[in-house]
Amino acid sequence: MLPFKLIYHSGYDLNLGAHVFPSQKFRLIAERLLSEGWASKDDFLEPAPASDEDILRVHTPEWVRKLKTGTLTPNEAMMLEVPYSAELVEAVWLAAGGSILAAQSALRDGFGCNLGGGFHHAHAAHGEGFCAIHDVAVAIRRLQADGAIRKAMVVDTDVHHGNGTAHIFADDPSVFTLSIHQLNNYPAYKPASTVDLDLDDRVEDEEYLDILLPEVQRGIVEFQPDMVFYVGGADPFCEDQLGGLSLTKKGLQERDRGVFRAARSRGIPVMTTLAGGYARRVEDTVRIHMNTILAAREIVSELARKAAG
Repeated sequence: MLPFKLIYHSGYDLNLGAHVFPSQKFRLIAERLLSEGWASKDDFLEPAPASDEDILRVHTPEWVRKLKTGTLTPNEAMMLEVPYSAELVEAVWLAAGGSILAAQSALRDGFGCNLGGGFHHAHAAHGEGFCAIHDVAVAIRRLQADGAIRKAMVVDTDVHHGNGTAHIFADDPSVFTLSIHQLNNYPAYKPASTVDLDLDDRVEDEEYLDILLPEVQRGIVEFQPDMVFYVGGADPFCEDQLGGLSLTKKGLQERDRGVFRAARSRGIPVMTTLAGGYARRVEDTVRIHMNTILAAREIVSELARKAAG
């Protein structure tokens, strides 16, 4: 058994058919973790959809209404870049519920992992870039409203800038946002995060880690968050169709370990989502996401050994 819970629902699949976004990956990750013996059925929790009250902590009533009634304008539908459907709406409400549950699990166990979510391009009043609802922001606002946390730190390692995250938390000193991303990539306009790490094309493992990990350490030490929300992007991978960085699977897993170690060695709980990932072979994306979960498992074991002497 894993020392933390995995949050998953079969409704996470956006049912996109032949699309560059492989929404079947959520199911494949869960199946592979079970078939390879890394997880048991007891390690999984099934989320309920987020309540509209929770969604409205982040998103405008007008955007929520349009999603629930299917009345997006042609421009709004175009910006979303995925076909609108009732299944899409169900999936993103479930993803937000999953991120809330993962964060609640992290408070209890140190880690909590949502196998879906990470929809970091969603803004308060519109969606874009495959993202309709910002599940991580919803989870942060829910935990703050409950009094479970006061300060949150978002570490976003998707190859694309976390523009929705930056927009939503722009004037909020209680949320520290860090985005490491390829500069010459989507979105064209990148509003300022607390820390933006703009990377040149084709950056490789060593340079990437040398840039990211000291900034994560610095942010944690100076900001002292009550929880780290980790957006674990699979798309810095060297064979990603929508990315232009050159990280290997080994480098990506070392990235995950480094972020997790920085937080958990200070007793800070970590909630993870599995974002991005458009490798030519879906199996590569699935393996990268699995490695994020296994990195968390390794850090739990590593810190337990240190504590034991």
